[in-house]
Amino acid sequence: MADSLPTEFDVIIIGTGLPESILAAACSRSGQRVLHIDSRSYYGGNWASFSFSGLLSWLKEYQQNSDVEEENTATWQDLIHETEDAITLSKRDETIQHIEVFSYASQGMEEDCVQETGTLQNGLSSVASSAPIKSLDSVYLPEENHTSYFTSYKMPATHTQTSVREISPEVTDVEESVEEENDCGDKSCLQTVSDGYNDGKKPTVEDNTNQPKINRITYSQMIKEGRKFNIDLVSKLLYSQGSLIDLLIKSNVSRYAEFKNVTRILAFREGKVEQVPCSRADVFNSKELTMVEKRMLMKFLTFCLDYEQQPEDYQDFKQCPFAEYLKTKKLTPSLQHFILHSIAMTSESSCTTLDGLKATKNFLQCLGRFGNTPFLFPLYGQGEIPQCFCRMCAVFGGIYCLRHKVQCLVLDRESGRCKAIIDHLGQRIHAKYFIVEDSYLSKETCSNVQYKQISRAVLITDQSVLKAESDQQISILIVPPVEPGACSVRVTELCSSTMTCMKDTYLVHLTCLSSKTAREDLELVVRKLFSPFTETEVEKEQIRKPRLLWALYFNMRDSSGVSRSSYIGLPSNVYVCSGPDSGLGNEHAVKQAETLFQEIFPGEEFCPPPPNPEDIIFDGDDKQPDTPGTNNVIMAMPKSPEDNSILEIPGKNLQN
Repeated sequence: MADSLPTEFDVIIIGTGLPESILAAACSRSGQRVLHIDSRSYYGGNWASFSFSGLLSWLKEYQQNSDVEEENTATWQDLIHETEDAITLSKRDETIQHIEVFSYASQGMEEDCVQETGTLQNGLSSVASSAPIKSLDSVYLPEENHTSYFTSYKMPATHTQTSVREISPEVTDVEESVEEENDCGDKSCLQTVSDGYNDGKKPTVEDNTNQPKINRITYSQMIKEGRKFNIDLVSKLLYSQGSLIDLLIKSNVSRYAEFKNVTRILAFREGKVEQVPCSRADVFNSKELTMVEKRMLMKFLTFCLDYEQQPEDYQDFKQCPFAEYLKTKKLTPSLQHFILHSIAMTSESSCTTLDGLKATKNFLQCLGRFGNTPFLFPLYGQGEIPQCFCRMCAVFGGIYCLRHKVQCLVLDRESGRCKAIIDHLGQRIHAKYFIVEDSYLSKETCSNVQYKQISRAVLITDQSVLKAESDQQISILIVPPVEPGACSVRVTELCSSTMTCMKDTYLVHLTCLSSKTAREDLELVVRKLFSPFTETEVEKEQIRKPRLLWALYFNMRDSSGVSRSSYIGLPSNVYVCSGPDSGLGNEHAVKQAETLFQEIFPGEEFCPPPPNPEDIIFDGDDKQPDTPGTNNVIMAMPKSPEDNSILEIPGKNLQN
C-alpha cells in the first residue's frame, strides 16, 4: 500500500453521495484523472445502506462524536504559502440530528450478543415497552482508520466493513438465481428480479383461524442475523421512466445492480389501508370500486395522459389546489383520495392543478415498462446505486480513498482559484476542479444558508401493513396529514426478497418534511399503522396491527434548494453537491450531476456508453507505472469516441 496519494489530478471529488458518484463516473469516463475521497469509512454518505450492526456502529459514531482530530494530523496552517489563502472544511458531519432509538422486541435467550444498558449518551435516547435497548459498545465496528486507495476495476467492498455483500467478480448470491432470459423485448429494458429469493423449504404452517400466527422475533435474533439487513439512510424509489433509470441504461452501469418491482400502491383512508388500482387491469379487477367509479376513474386517467391537448378543461384552475379541481370533475371522495394521495402523490394544500396533472401523467407513463407499478427498488438498498457509479469511475482509472480527511482547500491569492487540498496527513494534492459535498463545508462558508429538514423513521416489523396471499410485497403508502398544517407521510415497506431485512420481518421507511423532530412528526403515523410488541399483548392475542420490533427516528438536512451564491467565498472552480432531497425519486441528484458536469466540461458527453471489448487498447502492460500505488492498472480507452457499444467487465444483470 502506498503511503501517500499522487499529487496531480484533473478533478478531486470530496464525498461519495449519489451526485458526487455520478460526477466521478462521468469525469473518469471522459478521460479526466479523478481522485474520489471520503472521510467516512463507507460509501454513499447520507445515501448509504447499513447492515443492522453497521447501523448501530453508525449510531455510535454520532454518539461518541468520532470526528476528533488524530494525533498524527499535520497542522495545515504551516503548509499555506504567503501567496495563498485557505478555506477550512468542517471536522464534523452535522447533517443528522435528533437521533432516537427504540427497541420493542424481547431480548431473547442469547444475552451474550451484547451488554445491556439503560440510556445512550449525547442525544441517543433508549425507550422500550418490554426491555431497554442493547448497548452499542460491543457491536461490530469498522477497523481503525487507515489510508487505502485503488485504481483497478475491482470495486471495493460494498459499504466497506458493514455490508452483507461485496461487488466483485467472484460474488455468487441471489443474482445467479435470476432468469437471464427475462427480456421484455425492448433494448432499453432493465433486467429485474420478479420472484423472491428461496431461503430453503418453507416450514408447513398449520392453518388455524382461531389463533393468529405470532412471529416471536427477538432483539438477539436481529443482532445475530443483522447482516441480512440493508438499511437505507434515505428512502427513495426509481421511476421506471425516470432520469436515473435512463442514465443507468445509457452508461451500462445497470449491469452492476439488480432491481425488483414495487408490487403495490396503497392508500390510508378512514383508518384503514387499502390497495389502489392504478393500471387498467387493477381498476377493473378492484372489488373496492363500483362499476360507475371504475368508468369515472378510467375516463379521468385517460384525460390526464393527454391533458396538454385539452387546456380548456383546466385553464381556469391552473393555480388552484389540485384537490379543488378534482371536486369539479364529479369524482367520488374515494377516487379523489386515490388520485390525490396515491397516484399524484401530492398534498391537498401545496399542489396546484397544473402540478397535479403533471404528476399524474408522469405516474401513468411509468406504468408497464417493468411491471404493474411505476417504481423499481434496487436489491440490497438505495446505497447500491452510488457504489455502481463509483465502480464505473474505477474502471476508467479513478482513484478511491475512504477514511481520508481533507483539512482545507488551498486558494491562489492572485487568481482567486482553488489550486489544491491539504489532507489529514499534511499532503498537498493539486487539481483543476474541485467538487465538494455540502456537509464538508464549514459553518463560516454556510453562514448565509437556510436549510430544510427531512424527518425519517426506520422500523422493523413482523407483518405487512396490508396482508396478501404472498408475503413478499413491496409497497408504497402515502398517509395524508393527520393534523391541519402537517405534511403527508410517505411510507415504503420492504420485504425480505429485497435483501434488506431478515425473513419474517419487514423494513419500513417513513419520510416527510420536518416541522418538529422526526419522532414528533412521525410517531402519530407509526401508532396508526403499528403496535409495539409486548409479551402481554401477544398472550392476550389482542393485536391485529403489525407489531413494531425496533424503531429509529432522525432528522436529515435537505440542502437541495440551496443556490451556489448562498455559500461564502467559494472560488469559481469549486462546485458544491447537495445531500438527499425529500422527493420520492432521484431526479434532483441526476440533474444536479449533469448540470455541474456541463458547467465544468461544456460540450463533453455526459456518461456515454463504454466501448466494445474488441475496441479496447491495453496500455502499460510491459512497463512500470510512473504514479505511486498504481500497479496492476488496466487502462481502457476506446479506439473511436463515436463507439457506443459495451465494455465487457465483471458484473451481472441489468444489461441493455
